[in-house]
Amino acid sequence: MRILVANVNTTQSMTDAIAESARAVASPGTEIVGITPRFGADSCEGNFESYLAAIAVMDAITSYPEPFDAVIQAGYGEHGREGLQELLDVPVVDITEAAASTAMYLGHKYSVVTTLDRTVPLIEDRLKLAGLDARCASVRASGLGVLELESDPDRAVEAIVAQSREAVESDHAEVICLGCGGMAELEERVREATGVPIVDGVRSAVTIAEGLVRMGLSTSKVRTYAQPREKKVIGWPFTI
Repeated sequence: MRILVANVNTTQSMTDAIAESARAVASPGTEIVGITPRFGADSCEGNFESYLAAIAVMDAITSYPEPFDAVIQAGYGEHGREGLQELLDVPVVDITEAAASTAMYLGHKYSVVTTLDRTVPLIEDRLKLAGLDARCASVRASGLGVLELESDPDRAVEAIVAQSREAVESDHAEVICLGCGGMAELEERVREATGVPIVDGVRSAVTIAEGLVRMGLSTSKVRTYAQPREKKVIGWPFTI
């Protein structure tokens, strides 16, 4: 089985970290391929960058030259999953939805702890669109930019732990979802500090994608995610 894990930003070191996290839970025989878009922002922290990333990820996935069995979109609250589902015949799993659906097996209410406050509405909208918002206790911002997760990991842990504790104590969350693909390495430290299950979206998405492939299941093509109609599309795919 080959699973493509698409970073939504152009920071290669983050792609590498996301792919390594995915490999940590992948089954023997599952190949994880990290994908970095050819264009876009070095971090996604708002609507413009998110919509740009959606196009960039579709470009990167449709340009991949080898066969693959599933795709993971490794951006928290980002746009584009629906477009990939139209274009592809294999399962497409978004880490926002993977983390939330996993969390609901583990407790009555879950909270998401993410990066900047401006990303909170994007995550809330993604959860609502996916029908996963009813059991979301809160979406909390750590105040850190995406790239600070790599440049200042100690400060990142401190900020994420503080918000996770608040989610448990004030919002009555019983499970915490780490709201960024680059947070996977912080999982154990946040668990120790809060005493609740900590769910990483990338690792959740890998297990879900593997399960769908093994069951021979993929996106329904009868209506919403049918292949795009044949028509003249100017400038696609992009050339750089």
